[in-house]
Amino acid sequence: MNNAMKSEICALRQNAHVAYIGSVNENGFPQIKGMLVLEHDSMKTQYFSTNTSSKRVKQFLNNPKASVYYSDETRDKYKGALFTGTMEVCTDHETKAHLWREGFELYYPKGIDDEDYCVYRFTAETVNYYYGLGNVTLPIDEL
Repeated sequence: MNNAMKSEICALRQNAHVAYIGSVNENGFPQIKGMLVLEHDSMKTQYFSTNTSSKRVKQFLNNPKASVYYSDETRDKYKGALFTGTMEVCTDHETKAHLWREGFELYYPKGIDDEDYCVYRFTAETVNYYYGLGNVTLPIDEL
């Protein structure tokens, strides 16, 4: 993989406002949900906030296999990056505080320690990059 392609993948992820999160339901079927992109630790780690009571929390607790997809749907050229890995449901104060944003109290009135507030920490293992007519899959450590 060349440096230009690595830069394209990084830019695609960095500029995304929405990511599409894939989970597996109790019957083994894939489920997709769009979520706001809030935080990047590295290309390997992504964080999302959600309600502890959501059905995806239960899905990830039962099966942590996950995917996160970022896309740029420019009319002339389509690019997409599918990250595959695992999703951890974090309920500890430190992780929740790391992702807390002003305005969250609208959804979580008890603040950071609201029992219905939790954080997903996605850890990627591979990325599949679609660009033009090309397609390449590589280990995340190569980014």
